[in-house]
Amino acid sequence: MTMPVEETEALLKQAEKELDGAKTADQIRQVWRKYYLQVGHRSLGRLLIGRSADEIVARRRSRQQE
Repeated sequence: MTMPVEETEALLKQAEKELDGAKTADQIRQVWRKYYLQVGHRSLGRLLIGRSADEIVARRRSRQQE
């Protein structure tokens, strides 16, 4: 079962803020554990390498329309 895009978008934006504020590896791991079951490892990894939550959501929306 997949989560609606609106819920995913909200969670990704929260995760993005928390990852941006994380200063240590332990803080990043805490954020990861908090969100990986809802948004997935790939999405979190994309946030870590600098993609925005908006980019990730836009891609998900386009994939759903196909």
